[in-house]
Amino acid sequence: MRFDTRHRLYGHTIAEHIKTVAEELPIDAVGLWQIVPAGRYGFDLSGGELAEFVQRCVTALLERGAKPVMGGGGTKYDWILQPQYGETNEEVANAVLREWLDAGARDTDPGGLWFALLSPHVGTPE
Repeated sequence: MRFDTRHRLYGHTIAEHIKTVAEELPIDAVGLWQIVPAGRYGFDLSGGELAEFVQRCVTALLERGAKPVMGGGGTKYDWILQPQYGETNEEVANAVLREWLDAGARDTDPGGLWFALLSPHVGTPE
């Protein structure tokens, strides 16, 4: 994957995009549904390059302190922590990528996996 490849609409590079994705965390959670289409349609990536892009975005989020979460609808939390992905950043990134690839490497929907900083808005599964 070439990190200097530019986004079709916005003109920023892949390297800049990965950094920007992680910088969103103090403002809002970042969903896998946002990452995959950015790589696929924004940077025209497919196959192994798209998988590498997804993994690098997820890793950047984890390195900034994000944890895998899902929406907390019906609970007192906005987000529910998803500990089944592992404990270390490497375990989580690999598990997320494996799950996405096993599901056919499709675009995901907003009801799926997100990454959020831990806060009072994030609860643990019951």
